[in-house]
Amino acid sequence: MRRFFIKTSLSEEMFIAGQDAHHISKVLRLQVGDKIIVIPPDGRAGTAQIIEIAVDKVRLLLQGTLEEDKEAPIQVYLAQGLPKSDKMDYIIQKAVELGVSAIFPIQMDHSVVQYDNAKKKSRGDRWQKISVEAAKQCGRSFVPSVEPIQGLAELFSHISDEVVIIMLYEGQTEKGLKQVLAENPAKAYLLLIGPEGGFSDQEVIISQKHGALVVTMGPRILRTETASLAAVAMIMYEYGDMGG
Repeated sequence: MRRFFIKTSLSEEMFIAGQDAHHISKVLRLQVGDKIIVIPPDGRAGTAQIIEIAVDKVRLLLQGTLEEDKEAPIQVYLAQGLPKSDKMDYIIQKAVELGVSAIFPIQMDHSVVQYDNAKKKSRGDRWQKISVEAAKQCGRSFVPSVEPIQGLAELFSHISDEVVIIMLYEGQTEKGLKQVLAENPAKAYLLLIGPEGGFSDQEVIISQKHGALVVTMGPRILRTETASLAAVAMIMYEYGDMGG
């Protein structure tokens, strides 16, 4: 069954409006009587039957609740240095599929792209839509947020002390990610990934002052999109729900 995220809690009668309503009626061409899965903000999924399709709204009747275990037992936050081109689209899509809890696009010293305020908003809206679609496709119980574009200082200002910060830095060869994960089991991790040009020396210093553990991913230099997704997968394998 198709999955849709709703903004209200489960109730006997529910409505889907806007783009999702258009998608149901015009793209998927679902009909009255068809069933879908709905996920409210609390992640408690349910099945619902379509009982009416209007121009801009679909009315649903709750059929029952679902017992799902779709989310990882840990939280992984991805702080991604802004990459060139549309690489961020790909990173967000795949990171959501892998199970991240939130994504922070970071404007870094070596980021080539620079967005004005209007562009930041349009990109943010686009990235959040990508997160929604990825969450639907892979069966997540909630939609990871894509936070506004920000700098490292702002990022660190709202990260809890309980979160283990891991910085992937090609200039560090002493400790690998595997070793650091083994030495620092936690319920929440923040991954810091640089853009194509990597981190500046000042960014490494600032991050370490905030407790970041600097690690290497191995002897080969990875593209930023490869490094971020590989690191998320490694954490999810070690402490999450990948691998069964």
